[in-house]
Amino acid sequence: MSRFPPALAGLFLICGGLVACGEGEQVAPEPVTRPVKLFRVEGGSGEAVRTFPGRVDASQRAELAFRVSGRLQEILVKEGDLVQEGQVLARLDPTDYQIVLEDREATYDNASRNFERAKELVVDGNISRIDFDRMEADFRSAAAALSKAKRDLDYTVMVSPFTGRIAERKVENFEEITAKQTIFSLQNINKLDVIIDVPESVVRSVRGSARDDDPMGSGNASAERSEVRAWAQFEGRPDQRFPLLPKEIATKADPQTRTFRATLTMDAPKSFNVLPGMTTSVLLDITDLVSDEGLRWVPVRAVQADSGLSPRVWVLDPGSMTVSPRDVAIGRMSGGMIEIISGLEGGEEIVAVGASYLAEGMRVTRMESTEQAVPREGDPS
Repeated sequence: MSRFPPALAGLFLICGGLVACGEGEQVAPEPVTRPVKLFRVEGGSGEAVRTFPGRVDASQRAELAFRVSGRLQEILVKEGDLVQEGQVLARLDPTDYQIVLEDREATYDNASRNFERAKELVVDGNISRIDFDRMEADFRSAAAALSKAKRDLDYTVMVSPFTGRIAERKVENFEEITAKQTIFSLQNINKLDVIIDVPESVVRSVRGSARDDDPMGSGNASAERSEVRAWAQFEGRPDQRFPLLPKEIATKADPQTRTFRATLTMDAPKSFNVLPGMTTSVLLDITDLVSDEGLRWVPVRAVQADSGLSPRVWVLDPGSMTVSPRDVAIGRMSGGMIEIISGLEGGEEIVAVGASYLAEGMRVTRMESTEQAVPREGDPS
């Protein structure tokens, strides 16, 4: 005899059938994908080309000042003017210096006459040798004072030491100024310096065979081909490249940024204005200076340990967007980078952030720059 009423038993049978039907229609869950940050290993193309932000400066510049004090009498140029070498830029009131010059001339004339007479008198013994020596000293002192007075008068006129452009005027006319107070900033903008900050990872990649006195391998600027090839590109003109020549590079890193300041030089473009203070992008090709081993530097976080504590990285298959582990041999570590001695050929994309939560064959997606790789629920800590 049934323990359930017929109506209730029928309800159970209907529910059971629905459950069975529902189980047959379930869809398999999609494979787990994880967003990761990727890093491209350099060196695969056989070239070592870097792009750096650069800032433009004048290759020749000077802060112009008078060597004497006085009242500024005349300013003959304005900011932005092109001036030639030897051109007069400004004048001080020369009155006081002319008075001093006249006094020094009178003193010199008197001392000169006394000295000439003393030459005749000392021969005949009419004056002592001590008096003669005193007159000679007075003459020489007067000559030196006269020479200084003439120079001081000349210093009341400021002339341009080279051809360039007035970048800034720092005083107004008729001001009282002091010696060595800056009046103008003068820049030669026919030649321009481009300054970049080179990270230590790039400097580290340069072969040790570069000469100690030429660390960037620039060689003679007149050589047909420099080992360092560089070009400047300016905003709004992506199709134009302007060749740069290495000028100098610091051999001591900046204590805050840990970068090395490098200066390159270029001719000023003719088709548009490039002025000191502007920015540019610098393409630096140091292929001829780097060794293959020096190119294998990857983020420290990209290197993980397998179950046997051997180092490995996760390499991306861009076709399937899946990752697989690859054993590597590691070398030196500097900052946030570590050297890969073997295991990578260059050109691969490896996981730089999120490698701790991967499995072989797992699908990944490229992480947006604002995203962070964080553990999901159930991931091991």
